Amino acid sequence: ETPEAYESLRRMTDIPFAIGEEFASKWQFLPYIERDIHQFNRLDVCNVGGLTEAMKVAGWSEAHYVDLMPHNPLGPVCTAATIHLGAAVPNFAWLETRVPERKLGFDNSEFFPVQPRLDGTDYPVGDLPGLGVEVNEAAIQAQSFRFWEAPHLKRRDGSVTNW
Repeated sequence: ETPEAYESLRRMTDIPFAIGEEFASKWQFLPYIERDIHQFNRLDVCNVGGLTEAMKVAGWSEAHYVDLMPHNPLGPVCTAATIHLGAAVPNFAWLETRVPERKLGFDNSEFFPVQPRLDGTDYPVGDLPGLGVEVNEAAIQAQSFRFWEAPHLKRRDGSVTNW
Protein backbone atom coordinates (compact mmCIF):
# COMPACT_ATOMS: atom_id res chain seq x y z
CA GLU A 1 0.00 0.00 0.00
CA THR A 2 2.92 2.31 -0.62
CA PRO A 3 4.58 3.69 -3.74
CA GLU A 4 7.80 1.95 -2.69
CA ALA A 5 6.07 -1.45 -2.64
CA TYR A 6 4.68 -0.84 -6.12
CA GLU A 7 8.10 0.26 -7.36
CA SER A 8 9.51 -3.06 -6.15
CA LEU A 9 6.75 -4.94 -7.98
CA ARG A 10 7.28 -2.79 -11.08
CA ARG A 11 10.91 -4.02 -11.30
CA MET A 12 9.67 -7.64 -11.23
CA THR A 13 7.16 -7.55 -14.09
CA ASP A 14 6.20 -5.72 -17.22
CA ILE A 15 2.48 -6.41 -16.71
CA PRO A 16 0.50 -3.13 -16.65
CA PHE A 17 -0.62 -1.98 -13.21
CA ALA A 18 -4.11 -0.60 -12.57
CA ILE A 19 -4.32 0.85 -9.06
CA GLY A 20 -6.21 3.29 -6.88
CA GLU A 21 -9.78 2.06 -6.47
CA GLU A 22 -9.49 2.51 -2.70
CA PHE A 23 -7.87 5.97 -2.84
CA ALA A 24 -9.93 8.65 -1.10
CA SER A 25 -8.24 11.76 -2.48
CA LYS A 26 -6.26 13.07 -5.42
CA TRP A 27 -3.21 13.25 -3.17
CA GLN A 28 -3.07 9.48 -2.82
CA PHE A 29 -2.73 9.18 -6.61
CA LEU A 30 0.01 11.79 -6.96
CA PRO A 31 3.14 9.80 -6.00
CA TYR A 32 2.16 6.90 -8.26
CA ILE A 33 1.57 9.27 -11.17
CA GLU A 34 4.73 11.32 -10.63
CA ARG A 35 6.95 8.26 -10.16
CA ASP A 36 5.66 6.46 -13.28
CA ILE A 37 4.73 3.34 -11.34
CA HIS A 38 1.54 2.33 -13.12
CA GLN A 39 -0.37 2.51 -16.39
CA PHE A 40 -4.00 2.89 -15.26
CA ASN A 41 -5.70 4.88 -12.51
CA ARG A 42 -8.62 2.91 -11.07
CA LEU A 43 -10.21 5.97 -9.55
CA ASP A 44 -13.67 5.71 -8.07
CA VAL A 45 -15.54 9.00 -8.59
CA CYS A 46 -17.51 8.49 -5.37
CA ASN A 47 -14.47 7.62 -3.24
CA VAL A 48 -12.02 10.20 -4.61
CA GLY A 49 -14.22 13.21 -3.82
CA GLY A 50 -16.57 13.62 -6.77
CA LEU A 51 -16.20 14.89 -10.30
CA THR A 52 -14.01 17.87 -9.43
CA GLU A 53 -11.36 15.73 -7.73
CA ALA A 54 -11.66 13.03 -10.41
CA MET A 55 -11.01 15.64 -13.11
CA LYS A 56 -7.84 16.74 -11.30
CA VAL A 57 -6.59 13.14 -11.19
CA ALA A 58 -7.50 12.78 -14.88
CA GLY A 59 -5.49 15.90 -15.77
CA TRP A 60 -2.42 14.83 -13.83
CA SER A 61 -2.75 11.37 -15.38
CA GLU A 62 -2.98 12.73 -18.92
CA ALA A 63 0.18 14.78 -18.41
CA HIS A 64 2.02 11.56 -17.45
CA TYR A 65 0.45 9.26 -20.08
CA VAL A 66 -1.57 7.32 -17.51
CA ASP A 67 -5.05 6.26 -18.63
CA LEU A 68 -8.18 6.04 -16.50
CA MET A 69 -9.87 2.71 -15.86
CA PRO A 70 -12.43 3.74 -13.24
CA HIS A 71 -13.70 1.43 -10.56
CA ASN A 72 -17.48 1.39 -10.29
CA PRO A 73 -18.83 -0.38 -7.19
CA LEU A 74 -21.51 2.01 -6.00
CA GLY A 75 -24.43 1.66 -8.39
CA PRO A 76 -26.30 3.89 -10.87
CA VAL A 77 -25.28 7.29 -9.50
CA CYS A 78 -21.58 6.36 -9.58
CA THR A 79 -22.04 4.81 -13.03
CA ALA A 80 -23.68 7.97 -14.39
CA ALA A 81 -21.02 10.25 -12.87
CA THR A 82 -18.26 8.06 -14.30
CA ILE A 83 -19.87 8.05 -17.75
CA HIS A 84 -19.84 11.87 -17.67
CA LEU A 85 -16.19 11.83 -16.54
CA GLY A 86 -15.32 9.49 -19.40
CA ALA A 87 -17.02 11.77 -21.92
CA ALA A 88 -15.02 14.76 -20.65
CA VAL A 89 -11.45 13.43 -20.66
CA PRO A 90 -9.15 12.21 -23.46
CA ASN A 91 -7.42 9.49 -21.42
CA PHE A 92 -10.43 7.33 -20.55
CA ALA A 93 -9.77 3.64 -21.25
CA TRP A 94 -12.47 1.38 -19.79
CA LEU A 95 -15.22 1.46 -17.16
CA GLU A 96 -15.69 -1.45 -14.83
CA THR A 97 -19.37 -2.27 -14.45
CA ARG A 98 -21.64 -4.89 -12.95
CA VAL A 99 -23.10 -7.54 -15.21
CA PRO A 100 -26.90 -7.05 -14.95
CA GLU A 101 -27.54 -10.80 -15.19
CA ARG A 102 -25.79 -11.36 -11.85
CA LYS A 103 -28.70 -9.67 -9.99
CA LEU A 104 -26.62 -8.25 -7.14
CA GLY A 105 -29.04 -5.35 -6.64
CA PHE A 106 -26.68 -2.55 -7.63
CA ASP A 107 -28.94 -1.50 -10.51
CA ASN A 108 -32.32 -2.04 -8.79
CA SER A 109 -34.93 -0.67 -11.22
CA GLU A 110 -37.49 -0.15 -8.45
CA PHE A 111 -35.15 2.24 -6.63
CA PHE A 112 -33.61 3.75 -9.79
CA PRO A 113 -36.29 3.72 -12.52
CA VAL A 114 -34.11 5.90 -14.77
CA GLN A 115 -30.43 5.00 -14.84
CA PRO A 116 -27.62 4.29 -17.31
CA ARG A 117 -28.08 1.03 -19.18
CA LEU A 118 -25.52 -0.85 -21.20
CA ASP A 119 -26.05 -0.78 -24.95
CA GLY A 120 -24.02 -3.82 -25.92
CA THR A 121 -20.66 -3.02 -24.39
CA ASP A 122 -21.18 0.76 -24.22
CA TYR A 123 -22.95 3.19 -21.96
CA PRO A 124 -24.48 5.93 -24.10
CA VAL A 125 -24.08 9.46 -22.70
CA GLY A 126 -27.65 10.50 -21.90
CA ASP A 127 -29.32 13.81 -22.61
CA LEU A 128 -31.41 14.02 -19.42
CA PRO A 129 -30.78 16.84 -16.91
CA GLY A 130 -28.06 16.32 -14.31
CA LEU A 131 -26.56 12.86 -14.26
CA GLY A 132 -29.67 11.31 -15.78
CA VAL A 133 -30.61 9.19 -12.77
CA GLU A 134 -33.99 9.23 -11.05
CA VAL A 135 -34.40 7.91 -7.52
CA ASN A 136 -37.70 6.49 -6.26
CA GLU A 137 -37.44 7.82 -2.70
CA ALA A 138 -40.81 6.33 -1.67
CA ALA A 139 -39.64 2.82 -2.61
CA ILE A 140 -36.42 3.30 -0.64
CA GLN A 141 -38.26 4.64 2.43
CA ALA A 142 -40.62 1.64 2.34
CA GLN A 143 -37.65 -0.66 2.95
CA SER A 144 -36.43 -1.56 6.42
CA PHE A 145 -32.83 -2.17 7.40
CA ARG A 146 -31.63 -5.73 6.92
CA PHE A 147 -28.23 -7.16 7.66
CA TRP A 148 -26.65 -8.51 4.49
CA GLU A 149 -23.71 -10.78 3.97
CA ALA A 150 -21.83 -10.27 0.73
CA PRO A 151 -21.28 -13.43 -1.30
CA HIS A 152 -18.09 -15.23 -0.41
CA LEU A 153 -16.34 -15.78 -3.70
CA LYS A 154 -14.42 -19.05 -3.61
CA ARG A 155 -11.78 -20.30 -5.98
CA ARG A 156 -11.57 -23.90 -7.19
CA ASP A 157 -8.94 -24.63 -4.54
CA GLY A 158 -11.36 -23.51 -1.78
CA SER A 159 -9.62 -20.22 -0.96
CA VAL A 160 -11.79 -17.16 -0.42
CA THR A 161 -11.42 -14.06 -2.59
CA ASN A 162 -11.80 -10.72 -0.80
CA TRP A 163 -14.70 -8.64 -2.14
